[in-house]
Amino acid sequence: MPHYYFSEIWTPFKIVGIRLYRDDDMGVWIKFWNKRRRRIRT
Repeated sequence: MPHYYFSEIWTPFKIVGIRLYRDDDMGVWIKFWNKRRRRIRT
């Protein structure tokens, strides 16, 4: 399992529990409430 470093991207969706993250390879990940992070763009 690879190890990623994430930084959170601030969006208004954060208010309702949808968070976006950028990893160290500049990929974008999404997280809905208490579910796992999923990669949406590389």
